[in-house]
Amino acid sequence: MKILFVVNPISGDIDKEPFLQEAKQYLDIYGIHHVTFYTSGVNDLENLKKEISSYQPDRIASVGGDGTTLFTSTALIGTDIPMGIIPLGSANGMAVELFVDSDPMEALKELIISNVITGLDLIQVNKEHYCLHIGDIGVNAQIVKGYSSDSKRGMTTYIKYFLEQLRITNIIDYTIEIDGEEYNESGIMLAICNARKFGTGVPLNSISNPFDGKFELVAIPEMDFEDLILVGLSKFDESFLEEADGNVYSTDKAKIKFESLQLLQLDGEVIGDVTEIDIEIIESAVQYISTNKNKMINKE
Repeated sequence: MKILFVVNPISGDIDKEPFLQEAKQYLDIYGIHHVTFYTSGVNDLENLKKEISSYQPDRIASVGGDGTTLFTSTALIGTDIPMGIIPLGSANGMAVELFVDSDPMEALKELIISNVITGLDLIQVNKEHYCLHIGDIGVNAQIVKGYSSDSKRGMTTYIKYFLEQLRITNIIDYTIEIDGEEYNESGIMLAICNARKFGTGVPLNSISNPFDGKFELVAIPEMDFEDLILVGLSKFDESFLEEADGNVYSTDKAKIKFESLQLLQLDGEVIGDVTEIDIEIIESAVQYISTNKNKMINKE
């Protein structure tokens, strides 16, 4: 067996080297060949595809957070090489959704041993961008913009920008078009979901499943203090979602038009300002190494 580690050195402000050293010792014992690809911010996607082509790994381990997992997934579109996740980012939202063991070494062992492999969906936006976990327009995109431009990483930095955005109320107006029907919405955020929860654990909806060939659009209205309490409580008990306002649209394709320029972020990457976005699902885009702990693995 040959394993390719894809590592984002700065994700979550977490040093990956202790894990990589322990992983090397473990893999050497069992004679498992492995190499490591580090992202640098320069031609990463092209360089990773070249590495995959030349090394021909049997399995790929994405080492980092949601952004690293998305990056690795994008490089694997059109291949049949299975990918697993080693959660070493700031929040590891998709890893949590997919029931990946929170201990990196245990996650690695499952990646090696498991024969549970299934097709994982990707969301494509405007034919050129991808989203694996959650993207959005509105308040959270502004938080991500501040976070990504900060020299510090981790949950403390995220909370800093979250509190900053709570003091600002920007209402966005937009139209969602699905199967020829139009829906007018207004609020503080539109979320594009391939999964149920933010990396912080706060759920956006109760139905998103990254294996079902659909995505969800969640329209978040303007919130008062009581709404914020319900959102916070939903992290611990999802029944509070039923009391929170917000419309959920489930589909495999949609077009959204905004009344003014709005910032778009996808899986923690700031894409830029948009006035219109076309969204569609790429069903089973990536072969994903899972375990039977993953209760969402069977498509309904």
